[in-house]
Amino acid sequence: MRFFSDNAASVHPRLLQAMTAANVPDTAYDGDALSAQLNAAFAALFETDVEALWVATGTAANCLALAALCPAHKGVICHREAHIEQDEAGAPGFFTGGAKLMLLDGEGAKLAPETVEAHCAAIRDDVHQVQPAAVSITNASEYGLVYRPDEVAGLSEVCRARGLGLHMDGARFANAVATLGCSPAELTWKAGVDALSFGFVKNGGMSAEALIFFDSKLAADTRYRRKRAGHLQSKGRFLAAQILAMLEDDLWLDNARAANGGARIIAEAAGDRLLYPVEANEIFIRLSADEAAQLRASSFDFYDWGEGQARLVTSWNQSADDIRPLAKAIAAL
Repeated sequence: MRFFSDNAASVHPRLLQAMTAANVPDTAYDGDALSAQLNAAFAALFETDVEALWVATGTAANCLALAALCPAHKGVICHREAHIEQDEAGAPGFFTGGAKLMLLDGEGAKLAPETVEAHCAAIRDDVHQVQPAAVSITNASEYGLVYRPDEVAGLSEVCRARGLGLHMDGARFANAVATLGCSPAELTWKAGVDALSFGFVKNGGMSAEALIFFDSKLAADTRYRRKRAGHLQSKGRFLAAQILAMLEDDLWLDNARAANGGARIIAEAAGDRLLYPVEANEIFIRLSADEAAQLRASSFDFYDWGEGQARLVTSWNQSADDIRPLAKAIAAL
């Protein structure tokens, strides 16, 4: 019974059906009929015109967005535990040509406007210090906490005053929207987001993520960067097919609600073991080495997350019946 990561979950059958239907000759790269539908499909979802590009990985989506927002000689402000810092093997520097990640602290891996403003205010305006060009936030955060629209807007206010771009790493954007019950528009461009990495792979997808630009000017050069980085796949229609299938009838949102619901079952059983409120599909709990060994002996798999801590992740395809045995085992420790 695997609770390592939603990356390991199965692919939703509707995506496989969509890819089979796309298995006919069409124009190569992103000139096919399905890729041509992405802008309109996401414009309907976000209630505004957007430029949407498919890529194969969340790392590529994040780093192509940062390259559009930050030149090589400047910096990107992010939390020190952000995925772009901890888990992308220097890819932001590679894609941007050397831009610096400027690491800040914040509870639950979230940035606060006052923290960003204080950091910017302390940077001298001279050639001896790296100047920030963008802020990157993760929603839901690396500890499963969500940014509310007003929190995003507060960060955006600092960005606008400082002339900074605002990127949202939305690897679990669907889980954040499902928790908040707000519209995708309210959580992104209406709150001041310039670029969104819209994650699907963790949420029932297979090999396609979406990079959404709310400022169309940012997309033009990104198309060249995507090719240069090796992410312009020749049969892009199969990536577009996956994304369109996820958007159809809000499958992306249904899947996220299912994963979040599973997390709540575990959270209720964990009680005061919880390290953070459970606001998406990740659960962080206190767990001794002996307790972790007991759970693993019962065939529950998960990651240790520092000494005396563990991370559990629920997925779209795990039913309540799949999850309750783990919840009961934790409650019984």
